[in-house]
Amino acid sequence: MGSERRERVRALGARLRGLRVEAGLTGAALAQRAGVGQPAVSKVENGRMVPSADVLDRLARALGLDEPTAGEMRGLLAAVETASGSDRSAEDAAPVGVTVDEEVRSARLVRSFQCVVLPAMLQSAEYARHVFESAPGMTPEAVGRVVGARVERQSVLYEPGRESVFVLTEAVLRTWPGSPAFMLAQLDRLLAVESLSTVRLGIVPWCRPVPVLPRHGFTLCDRRTVVVEAFDGERVSDDVDELASYEEVFGCFERAAVFGEGARELLVRVMGEFRDLGDFITP
Repeated sequence: MGSERRERVRALGARLRGLRVEAGLTGAALAQRAGVGQPAVSKVENGRMVPSADVLDRLARALGLDEPTAGEMRGLLAAVETASGSDRSAEDAAPVGVTVDEEVRSARLVRSFQCVVLPAMLQSAEYARHVFESAPGMTPEAVGRVVGARVERQSVLYEPGRESVFVLTEAVLRTWPGSPAFMLAQLDRLLAVESLSTVRLGIVPWCRPVPVLPRHGFTLCDRRTVVVEAFDGERVSDDVDELASYEEVFGCFERAAVFGEGARELLVRVMGEFRDLGDFITP
């Protein structure tokens, strides 16, 4: 998707979200009123999907927009359709992992739970490259762009006034692409990040039973949205009940995790095992 088209898609989504907030509706409530899927509302609002004219009209009626405002929305959609760039959908332009980056950047409190892959904000450039290379349809040029953007966004970890809480299962540390040397560098980064005053890093050791069987990773951004991460996409939700459910699950894993010295000791132990593994497989 061309940059002009992308910006117009985002402008349409941002305007829809603003109107929904003004109306005092959650994404789920708007979706129900309009007779469309809640994931579709989230994707439109986050600039990941271009709505059809019919869907946009349904949303406008559900919001109770007057004719000038509804006409403004139709104009934004028309601007998307006439923008320069390819005909690919907005969703195609957002590889798995990009949405969570964007949501995290705008949040002051981030809480992320992961059971297989490292949280986006803790990934080294090389780790992120493996993540994006595994996404379908990614070209080397696209991988380079999204990896660079991810690394740049990680600067928020160092900003005063922000708080980031990451909870991982020990399996995350032992699910590795690349080589043992690559993972040693990644784990060393975790040690460095763990020392930041703006970050809390917790690990659920394998020797502790998990409070809930984890099915996927998710990230809570402030107390307004949750990004649910699946193998082939991400879903952003601001539904109050869904947020409460994910906050409860996060709390369960947070209480099961070790922080501080316990987390550092576990990281150092796993690093030692990767060193031994590297010695074993070196020709």
